[in-house]
Amino acid sequence: MTAIDPAISDAQLKDARRARLFTRINKADAWFQVLGLAWITPILKAAAGDNPAAQMRSLWQLLGVPLLAIAGFLLLWGTLAPTVQTSLGAIPGPAQVWHEAVNLHQDAVSKSERKAKFQAQVDKRNQRLIDAGRADEVKEVAYTGAPSYYDQIWTSIRTVFFGFLIATVVAVPLGILAGLSATANAALNPLIQIFKPVSPLAWLPIVTMVVSAVYVTNDGLFAKSFLVSAITVTLCSLWPTLINTALGVASIDRDLVNVSKVLKMNTWSKITKLVLPSALPLIFTGLRLSLGVGWMVLIAAEMLAQNPGLGKFVWDEFQNGSSSSLARIMVAVLTIGIIGFLLDRVMYALQSLFTFSANR
Repeated sequence: MTAIDPAISDAQLKDARRARLFTRINKADAWFQVLGLAWITPILKAAAGDNPAAQMRSLWQLLGVPLLAIAGFLLLWGTLAPTVQTSLGAIPGPAQVWHEAVNLHQDAVSKSERKAKFQAQVDKRNQRLIDAGRADEVKEVAYTGAPSYYDQIWTSIRTVFFGFLIATVVAVPLGILAGLSATANAALNPLIQIFKPVSPLAWLPIVTMVVSAVYVTNDGLFAKSFLVSAITVTLCSLWPTLINTALGVASIDRDLVNVSKVLKMNTWSKITKLVLPSALPLIFTGLRLSLGVGWMVLIAAEMLAQNPGLGKFVWDEFQNGSSSSLARIMVAVLTIGIIGFLLDRVMYALQSLFTFSANR
């Protein structure tokens, strides 16, 4: 029996460990790309000894160039901003905008503390009434202080997701129907072509009047302003999902459709086991587009209708006209852009969970 060379065994063991390590890195890379963190992969591969020079070139492309572009933008912004004079003073540079962002954070923390103190006082009062045997007099008192910047961000995110959810519930079934039936497609297509280009500014007055007429209660589950903004988002954001769903369903391989007929699948089984799995990539593309459209529509709707949220914050600062207003508006603009990017990443992550591509 031939003895095994220990040196060869050790080398093979190291190669196997290294192969497993690269397999894990490659699997993690799929999620790094989803999260916008693809630059981490070259660092991990270089640390593992995989052609460090080539990995550094990849790192430069994925991280160095974008950071250099951002630095160039900030430099150009900081240089040109003071030369532009407006009714609110010079355009603020990056330093002033950052300063206002810090001030907004501190203001939000202060308002949160005041709200917590108010709630503690209400709870203390109610407890005294209970201890005195006057539990029937216990009541909750709503805090009437101004919302913080973070409160307005959360209001906008909650509103856009609610409107987006309604749009999805409406658009996906209609898209499936249009994709499966030429008659339904012929019926829906004119409506899509007419209403798809309508601006949210045109929908907003109609939605406001309808909600005011139908939703007459003042103590309902949702505030009227919330419903107005959410429904406006729905009306403007459902079209990309509807169109892409119909396209995805209509483009299913005809062989698969024929197989479903041979197997005598009922309509529900056909939709859940054949139509949806095949059309999911295009459906998710429509969902990502719809969420992006909904986020842009929401800000415009909040500004015009003065409904709570980031749009109202921008309009209030514009009307305020203080020396810090322009910097605060720019903080809001950057916040809107960053949140829009994160919303798209969330949808991309969901798409990666429920669909498959050649890269995974």
